[in-house]
Amino acid sequence: MTDLLHHARVSRGQFLRMMGGLAAATLATTACSTRPETTATTGGGGGATTELKFIGVADQKTPMDELTVAYAKATPAVRITASYAPTDQVQTSVRTQLGAGNAPDLHVVFPGNGSAMSMTQIAQAGLLADLSAQAWTQTIPAGFKPAFQLDGKTYLYSAGSSVIGAVYNKKVFEQAGIDAPPTTWSEFLAVCDKLKKAGVTPIALGAQTPWVTQLITYALVPSTVYAKDPTFDDKQLAGQATFADSGWRQAMEMYLELQKRGYFNDKPNGTTFEQQTSMVATGKAAMAVQVSAVLPDFRKAASSPDDLSMFPLPGADDAAQVWIPAGVVVGLGASAKGRNAEQAKAFIDFLGRQENINAWAKAIAAIPLTQDASSTIDPAVQSFLPFTKDRAVPFMDQRWPNAEVQPVHFAVVQELLAGESTIDEALKKMDEAYRK
Repeated sequence: MTDLLHHARVSRGQFLRMMGGLAAATLATTACSTRPETTATTGGGGGATTELKFIGVADQKTPMDELTVAYAKATPAVRITASYAPTDQVQTSVRTQLGAGNAPDLHVVFPGNGSAMSMTQIAQAGLLADLSAQAWTQTIPAGFKPAFQLDGKTYLYSAGSSVIGAVYNKKVFEQAGIDAPPTTWSEFLAVCDKLKKAGVTPIALGAQTPWVTQLITYALVPSTVYAKDPTFDDKQLAGQATFADSGWRQAMEMYLELQKRGYFNDKPNGTTFEQQTSMVATGKAAMAVQVSAVLPDFRKAASSPDDLSMFPLPGADDAAQVWIPAGVVVGLGASAKGRNAEQAKAFIDFLGRQENINAWAKAIAAIPLTQDASSTIDPAVQSFLPFTKDRAVPFMDQRWPNAEVQPVHFAVVQELLAGESTIDEALKKMDEAYRK
């Protein structure tokens, strides 16, 4: 873990903009009722119960369900009501609520910078409660601090780190005569070709869900950009490098090569994350490029969860030059202006206990932020661990200087897949957004 943080230059933070599982209407309804309030109810002890409201994204549901039950047992005077919404909705509606002063007590926060709901963007607006006094914040590895902290103060809770790679159906691979995951780009193309000839869609792509569009790029850019120039982010911030004149171009070309070879499902721009998940889980497709945090979603959709695993997407023809993306998973924070801010912070302090860090990380196949003898790492993520010593970089957006580049990236990938734009035009738009 420490090696990952030091060698992967995790000071760039992490991005994990994660998925939604409920309709947009869910958030709209929740937004009307999320003003923190304390209500008196008659319980076993006849005391008052404080209600804390939380809005998150779907991959937070499993760990939150487990840990809110545990918290209710430990602190019966506090009740947490949670709702979940698509990331795109969270980025707009919850951010608006924060600015208007009627946000929920607890809400999703993305690590580092680069999106409207990222730690840096919200904290610098004075909208996140300071968590620095909590004991768990003293154990944050040095390399991860920029993902959690602004000006030396901690504003984000996150249980660990995640990776991006290929979620694959082992049974489909076996039926197609594929003995082992590929380790180079040429091998990856050969595997896709073999799967296609076997009558299986090689890669399920749910590009109708905007955050999914970026994942293939993010999986390739560590090899096409950072393996060649680990200082790329610094140069870009200094105006000495651009998307257009870097390995980002190669990554886009590789992305479109997969489409031209017919390795994606039909109409990826009309396919959702949920459909992508189902295709791989049921064997209609062999793979999907995804974050490890959604591996539990794929397993839930499969008749045999053991059929699903992951491997690093090789973005180079030299296996020694294959790098991977890894970074802090999406977390949560407390509203600085909420009437129940102290109770909300107390819940986060509870989450910071080692056993709860372990539980959250296990629920989403993440590497725990800190580890003890009871910590576990999902077997599917084991193949990524050799890369974390010196060939891993955080998710790309975290040193982007604003929240404009991310949505532009989403949009240009959809345009490229639809044949409505060129790579030159796409990279130009991203460079323009970066300079805003």
